[in-house]
Amino acid sequence: MSIKAILYIIITPFVIWSLDSINIEGKFKKNRIYQARFLALFISFSISYLVVNYFYDFFINVKF
Repeated sequence: MSIKAILYIIITPFVIWSLDSINIEGKFKKNRIYQARFLALFISFSISYLVVNYFYDFFINVKF
């Protein structure tokens, strides 16, 4: 298993947990709960991608 896959497994639940504190459903029209949840899911995957690539690049390029 690659390092990036392990980072995704670790980071994604934290991002979903942190986005859970935002009331995204309140910004949508009534009865559009599924669209709001899909948006939250896509946002969490996008943030996870950015965080994983940041940590991966940081640790690969740092010389200890």
